[in-house]
Amino acid sequence: MSIKSINVRNQFRGTISEIIEGPVLSEIDVSTPSGIVTSVITTRSVKDLELAVGSEVIAFVKSTEVSLAKL
Repeated sequence: MSIKSINVRNQFRGTISEIIEGPVLSEIDVSTPSGIVTSVITTRSVKDLELAVGSEVIAFVKSTEVSLAKL
């Protein structure tokens, strides 16, 4: 499967570094050049997509709100 185009602008290519699998939901940590991106998806999707530690993925981030804090 290949993606021809997508409207999500925030994309982070990386490698799955950890999967914490639960009965319904799972946490997926993706190591990217910008840091770790964590996704919470259904455990069923983890199995359907055959995700595993070391898999190369793209994390798509789409949000209706972006908050900032001054450092």
